[in-house]
Amino acid sequence: MNREEARTLLPAYLDGELDPAKSVELEAHLAADPVSRAACERLRSLSNAIRDKADYHAAPAALGERLLDALPAAAERAPRLPARRNWPLAAAALASTAALAVALTLATVHPRDDERLEQEALSSYVRATLSARLADVASSDQHTVKPWLSAHLPYSPPVVDPSAQGFTLAGARLDYVGGRAVAALVYQRRQHRIDVFVWPEQEDSNLRASVRDGFNIERFARGGMRYWIVSDLNRNELDDLARLLGAR
Repeated sequence: MNREEARTLLPAYLDGELDPAKSVELEAHLAADPVSRAACERLRSLSNAIRDKADYHAAPAALGERLLDALPAAAERAPRLPARRNWPLAAAALASTAALAVALTLATVHPRDDERLEQEALSSYVRATLSARLADVASSDQHTVKPWLSAHLPYSPPVVDPSAQGFTLAGARLDYVGGRAVAALVYQRRQHRIDVFVWPEQEDSNLRASVRDGFNIERFARGGMRYWIVSDLNRNELDDLARLLGAR
């Protein structure tokens, strides 16, 4: 991949719209090319600044009624007002419709943070698979894995050993998700690998699940940490691991 191709893919990459294979190819290019990497960070910073500083307003309760009034069917049912009095109503309806269109466009162009993180977590999982770099420290001993991660990160992630429940700790690696270095715990369940990305998060959140490109993805926040779990393991067993890691 050259710089020009990378430049054209950056917006879709940052919006979480690239498929995992293309994301892995682009991330490999970014890792090797400081110019493209700097362009990516500039675009990411600009996107975050727009998202953080944009004004968000709750839609007024009467918006739905005004939009319905603007529809042709509603206009035929309603008594016709004098032309002089119709102009303000038409203008208001047009303005409301335009505002709604802009809001829908913004929602499409700027996906939720969860969607972006979901794409990045899945890309990291696939990248580790393709590169065979599953773990920087390969160990089933949580007392080996946790100190290693604490020495390489500005926080100390919890490391659970659920081997008694059939989930084997295989090690951990450093990864990069959501613009930060994170811990990636690696677990094994029969022939299935499970990556658990962990980083600090102040607010708790309930367990949520989704499916993307055939992979099951779960996330929650508990005890000052956020967890993103990615695997091809079935949903029920992945739920079991999430509960063992602290999800309620």
